[in-house]
Amino acid sequence: MSVGFGPFPLQAEDLDPIGNALVDAGLETATALSVQRLLRFVIAFVVLWIVGRAVVVPLISRAFDRRDLDQHVQNPLLMLTKFGIAFVAVAVAFGFADYGNFLVSMAGIAAAGAFAIGLAMQNVISNFVAGVFIYVDKPFRIGDWIEWDGGDYAGVVEDISLRVTRVRTFDNELLTVPNSELTNGVLKNPVDGEKLRLKFVFGIGYDDDIEQASKIIVEEARRHPDIMDDPAPSVHLTELGDSDVGLQSRIWIADPSRADFVRIRGEYVTSVKQRFDEEGIDIPYPVRTLEGGLALEGREPISQPAE
Repeated sequence: MSVGFGPFPLQAEDLDPIGNALVDAGLETATALSVQRLLRFVIAFVVLWIVGRAVVVPLISRAFDRRDLDQHVQNPLLMLTKFGIAFVAVAVAFGFADYGNFLVSMAGIAAAGAFAIGLAMQNVISNFVAGVFIYVDKPFRIGDWIEWDGGDYAGVVEDISLRVTRVRTFDNELLTVPNSELTNGVLKNPVDGEKLRLKFVFGIGYDDDIEQASKIIVEEARRHPDIMDDPAPSVHLTELGDSDVGLQSRIWIADPSRADFVRIRGEYVTSVKQRFDEEGIDIPYPVRTLEGGLALEGREPISQPAE
């Protein structure tokens, strides 16, 4: 059988080579188009990413500085800005490469993976939400001394992210704490206010003069340069122990920090102890009195009396 095309008839056996050639040409065209689209995508993404990091991030950072935002607030916001730049770069590059609508394409993927990701990242999501609450509520800031878990853990906050908070202990150990651990329980921030009250109980003997001891405690507090005069130092009898009378001293320090807390309390207690020694006021040791006797029963006498 032949197919006529004017004066040049085309035989059936000639169709196979022509069809194969057309298929090969189509594959080459599709491959070239795919490579072209991929190059356009990569070029567009790289250009937008570089421009965003070089222009947008510095502008956002300067805007944060003008608003005097804390460093622990700026870090996650800058991170979100970088994520936003990456997302915009991918979306624009997707369209520039003629891959179609990026948001429509992502909708199916997001719907399919959302359930699995949600199950696998429950703890991560919980810590992320807790991190958002930390940024909003501001229970502590970078540089604050905090305590949590009933006082078992304490240290100075070094970094706050959306998932974890890093705390440097006073033994120079770094604790990486999930944010949910700091929002689900009671957290103490002793340095959040402008001043901090310190308490210490001095034990004196029952025969010592309570008024004289109280006077010494207050005088030594007033002599210390880092103890505030307002609120004024005070002393209260709070304990009647087995061997001593407890006088609780209450003093205030300004602009507190962990170092100030330890130093001032140590210096103050040392000065009071020295005054007690000079004035003859005793700080007694615990005394325990044991009463009773020992009885030996069922024992043979060692020797018999002489007859």
